[in-house]
Amino acid sequence: MNVVLWIIASLLAAVFLANGLLKLAQPKEKLAASAMTRWAEDFSPNAIKAMGTLQVAAAIGLTLPALLDIAPVFVPLAALGLAAMMIGAAIVHTRRHELPMLAPNLALAALAATVAWARFGPYAF
Repeated sequence: MNVVLWIIASLLAAVFLANGLLKLAQPKEKLAASAMTRWAEDFSPNAIKAMGTLQVAAAIGLTLPALLDIAPVFVPLAALGLAAMMIGAAIVHTRRHELPMLAPNLALAALAATVAWARFGPYAF
């Protein structure tokens, strides 16, 4: 199970690192122009940058503390934060009637919640 958790955490880290860097690198107007990120219209540029920063930090927190064996408690905390962020994203997409975006949000939330549960509980470091 430890290997499975590492794989899930690594995949989540890759997804959120890429997504967070995209939010940090792209201006709000460019994000809002894309069909996949129309939600950006509802947020300020600073809020979008904050989301990107949190996603990059969580991506680092999913892997680096365990790899370095320095404060590995940050792994489940990062996973819990990502699960909460994805539930928030699902709420935003529901309010905007962007129902096709719910499945990826809820799948990522479920994966992150699985890592958080396992690393806080039976498969802690």
